[in-house]
Amino acid sequence: MSIINQIKKELNQLGIKPKKSLGQNFLITESVYQKIISALELTPNDTVVEVGPGLGTLTEFLASSEAKIIAVEKDSRCIEHLKQKFRNQKNVTISEGDVLAFNPTEYNLMAGNWKLVGNIPYYITSHLIRVALENWPAPKSIVLMMQKEVAQRICAKPPHMSLLAVSVQYYAQPKIISHVSRGNFYPSPEVDSSIIKLVLRDAYQVLRAAGDKFFEVVKAGFAGKRKQLGNNLSAGLKLEKKYIEERLTSIDINPMRRAETLTLEQWQNIVTMLLPR
Repeated sequence: MSIINQIKKELNQLGIKPKKSLGQNFLITESVYQKIISALELTPNDTVVEVGPGLGTLTEFLASSEAKIIAVEKDSRCIEHLKQKFRNQKNVTISEGDVLAFNPTEYNLMAGNWKLVGNIPYYITSHLIRVALENWPAPKSIVLMMQKEVAQRICAKPPHMSLLAVSVQYYAQPKIISHVSRGNFYPSPEVDSSIIKLVLRDAYQVLRAAGDKFFEVVKAGFAGKRKQLGNNLSAGLKLEKKYIEERLTSIDINPMRRAETLTLEQWQNIVTMLLPR
């Protein structure tokens, strides 16, 4: 039976319809599932947290690797179905709840010993990535299906940087694995998607410890859209404009530049210069 027919059959058996409010668009193309699995580079020793398993189609692909799977589902309508579906697979644990409130330490997940995956609702994309990178024990890698436009923003380079791009690239190296057209989902969403992989930087723990200071400066720099960097930093950090301009010039950054034109390294130089330890 094809994946789409299986999904429709299971939805009909459960008597439910996909909820737009939960961003439920079920992936129906096996080759795309295989791309997600390949990007994860799973081994039987891995532990994977899956965001929003829904009917458990991706979960089945994940479980076949013999890795330990923790599937976190918010929709109570799917929970019993998932528990029944995987009742004989000891490597699959079904956890009911909002993934944004998920506590990895309850499952003995520690920095570098687990991976995160999911075909995630578009409306939680930025929030989920921020929580995973800033609050949770660091995952070894992250593979997510998300809105194509957001994936492209995350992977952007100067002069098209954004606060989102800097926020993700500060912690991890992002790579678009594949673009996925809307026709690969049921029901079909209004936008195309992309599979994106994030691999944490070697200095992740050091970067995380310095994150508050770094983002204080970066958020100030991006605060006024289309405004000059010197003006934004002066207003956001409550420092005299002349001082900011002099300090930026001292590290070869024109105060009239805009935040989206700066590289990650330039942001780090600005932080070191303005907020020394």
